[in-house]
Amino acid sequence: MAFVGGLGVGDLGVRRRASFASQRRRPAVLRMVAVGPRVGHGFDLHRLEPDNKLILGGVVLDHSVGCVGHSDGDAVYHCVVDSVLGALSMPDIGQLFPDKDPEWKGAPSDVFMRATKDLMEEKGYEIGNLDVTVILEKPKLSPHKGKMRENIAELLGCDLDRVNLKAKTHEKVDALGENRAVAFHTVGMLVPRPL
Repeated sequence: MAFVGGLGVGDLGVRRRASFASQRRRPAVLRMVAVGPRVGHGFDLHRLEPDNKLILGGVVLDHSVGCVGHSDGDAVYHCVVDSVLGALSMPDIGQLFPDKDPEWKGAPSDVFMRATKDLMEEKGYEIGNLDVTVILEKPKLSPHKGKMRENIAELLGCDLDRVNLKAKTHEKVDALGENRAVAFHTVGMLVPRPL
């Protein structure tokens, strides 16, 4: 990664020194310049229990059980956040927004998405693409996938065609297949933002 503001600036692997004098003549607001795409993977799993809302990708689903979580339990957002943080080589969602911190108790997960977008942009990146997989026996997500994709794209500031979301069952096998849990995988690719 390249840096500006008097630090080494990489140009196709060649390191140069930027002078402090030339940087002082520029505006005070400088940002890191990203070099090359980066890939991250996110994973999350939540127990499903009565008396919890089932919120996935910002959509409240009508179901008898919901995700157990410290925040609102929107594990689609949690998984997406972890994939972006992974691509940035940053701590995971549990370290940045710990479930021991009362500030995050019941918090809407779009707060984590917005904070992650800010971190991504500060480091000079934007979404290249996201591929989200939800493993859930029921309810069926087909009627809701479009809205979930729209929510993710809006929160991360990217075009809709950069976000994919798939839903799979677990063929009635183990806790996932018995509708006692839901799991998520996300692969995200970040690309440098245009200067």
